[in-house]
Amino acid sequence: MNKQKRILIVRPDRIGDVILSTPIPRELKKFYPDSFIAVMLRKYTSDVYLNNPHVDKIILIDDYDGSETFWRKVDEIRKYKFTHALMLLPNERINYMLFFAGIPYRVGVGHKFFQFITFTHYVSRNKYIPLRHEADYCMDLARKIGIETKNLETEIFLTEIEKKKVEELRKNYLSGKKFLIGIHTTNGNSAPNWTPQSYKELIMKLSQDNDIQIVLTDNKPPVELLNIESVLYPNINKTLRESILNFATLDLLFSSSTGPMHICAALKVKTVSMFCPLTACSPQLWGPLGNENKIILPDKNYCDLLCPGNPKICTFEGEGGINIDSAFQSIIDIIKK
Repeated sequence: MNKQKRILIVRPDRIGDVILSTPIPRELKKFYPDSFIAVMLRKYTSDVYLNNPHVDKIILIDDYDGSETFWRKVDEIRKYKFTHALMLLPNERINYMLFFAGIPYRVGVGHKFFQFITFTHYVSRNKYIPLRHEADYCMDLARKIGIETKNLETEIFLTEIEKKKVEELRKNYLSGKKFLIGIHTTNGNSAPNWTPQSYKELIMKLSQDNDIQIVLTDNKPPVELLNIESVLYPNINKTLRESILNFATLDLLFSSSTGPMHICAALKVKTVSMFCPLTACSPQLWGPLGNENKIILPDKNYCDLLCPGNPKICTFEGEGGINIDSAFQSIIDIIKK
C-alpha cells in the first residue's frame, strides 16, 4: 500500500505570484486524490486560498513574532509529517525550515549553495529559454514529483454567501447602469505603467458613456485620482478578501501587469492589460490565465527608440507607446461586442 503523499507548497511572495500557484494543488489532487495538500504563504496573501477545495491547510509564514520564530515554525511544519515540499521561490531561511522540519523530498528553483548543502532537489528555468509562463515554470516543481499536466488555469473560490454578497455589491455599484469597469492604476513598481494623468484621461473618456460606471480599484489610489465625480472607490482600506469580492463584481478590469489583473483572471472577470515586451515583463511570462483578456503592447520599435531601458520607470508615453484612445477602444470592444 502506497504511503499518503503529504505535500507542502511554499509561495512567500506577492499576490500575483500566489495566484499563479493555484493550479498546482488542483493538479496534485487530480493525480493524487488522497493526498494532503498544504500551502505556506504570508498572512496578507492567504486570502487568495480561502475556501479552496484542493487545499487542506493554510500555514502562515509570518504569524509569529520574536527570536523564537524560526524554531516555532519548524515545529509547526514538522507536526504535519509532510513527505514533499515544493518551494516556488528560493528563500534561504524557509529552505532551512523545511530541512529541519524533516521533510524527506524537497524541491526548489535553481541550485543555490543553501539548497545543495540541504540535499534539496531542484528544477532549472534555464534563463527563461524557451520562454514560458510563470505558472508553467511553477508547475515544473509538481512535475518533478510525477504530475503530468498542461492545465495552468488560475482560480479563486467564493462561498455561496460571498457570491450573494457580490450580486448585492454589483447592483449597488451599477446604480442602473449596464457595465462596471474597474481601473487599477498602481502596480507596486514591478512593471511599466501609465502616469496618473493618463489614467485620469481614460476615466474621463469612459465616463462619457452613460452605460459605464467606473470603479477605481486601488487600495491607495494616487492623490491625483481621488474624488473624481461619479467614480467609486470601494477598495480603500479594505482587506484583500473584501477587495476580491469587489473585483468579482466587475465586467472588466483595465490595468498594467499587476496582482489585481491575476485576481480578475482567477475570478473569470475580463481584463485589458498593458504589457512590456521585455522578457522579464512580457505577457508570455506574466499574462492573465483562464479568462477572456486582451493584451496591449507598445509598437515593436518603441522600446528601441523611446523606452528608458528600465521597465520600472517606463510610462508607455510618446510615439508608438500605449495611448488613451487604443486603451479605450479595447475596453469598449470587449464589453460591448
